Amino acid sequence: MLWSDGRLVEGGTLPFAMGDRGLLLGDGVFDTALALQGRVAFEAAHVDRLAAAAAALGFPVDRARIVEAMQALAGAVPLAAIRTTLTRGPGPRGLAPPTEPTPFLFGSVAPARAGLFFAPLRLTLTPIARNETSPAARLKTLGYLDAVLAARAAQAQGFDEALFLNTKGGVACAGTGNVFAVFPDAIVTPPSEEGVLPGIVRAEILTKIAPALGLAVTERPLPPSELEAAEALFVTNSLRLLAPVTALGARAYDSAGHATVRRLCAALRAAVVESCGVEPEALDP
Repeated sequence: MLWSDGRLVEGGTLPFAMGDRGLLLGDGVFDTALALQGRVAFEAAHVDRLAAAAAALGFPVDRARIVEAMQALAGAVPLAAIRTTLTRGPGPRGLAPPTEPTPFLFGSVAPARAGLFFAPLRLTLTPIARNETSPAARLKTLGYLDAVLAARAAQAQGFDEALFLNTKGGVACAGTGNVFAVFPDAIVTPPSEEGVLPGIVRAEILTKIAPALGLAVTERPLPPSELEAAEALFVTNSLRLLAPVTALGARAYDSAGHATVRRLCAALRAAVVESCGVEPEALDP
């Protein structure tokens, strides 16, 4: 199911300008959100991030249209994975953006996989470096080829996801999520300056959930050598929610059984349920 120009469209095809800069140059941004029974989890944060990303790229967006698209898609499937995409629209040949862009907003929805919620995963390091000097590293842009190639290589090695280091050798993120390390005295996640996309669930953990649980959480550079000393690792994103890491390469972790991780999972589950106004069973597989 697709959304475009104020209406839902059955199937997977929309009219699309072949000169659209999103198609030709990756000149656009997107957002991925979870919806339960017609309500988008943390909706305002998703809308804010997509609008801010468009502003960072220098083209306008109608926030009300983003809300309209997300809410229409959320009502199409009881347990929904929503992608909302915004491009700069068509332009003349060349790299220079048009002086008066005509942005194109569209969205898609598919059934979310309840089995992914809080499910453990296995990570492996990728040799592809995350470029922390690029503004695109902190935006959810349409250029995801590094993550695609890293995911393919990780899966060929028997892992679920790739872990990226930045060009300085510090931990950045997983291909589709933010990374947290649990130490005896604190939970640590790399800051955006390390080449990190500020995720929606990441922000919930940092600013609301961990403080409410009395857990110390900090953003700081994280050398990969420190991961050896971590008691647990986990990855967050909007469709997995919080995924305990059971392995990083050959190093095994009992992250799913760690008390701090279990507390965070329970609190995040409650936050999603409250955000969507549903019963807790709505998140059950």
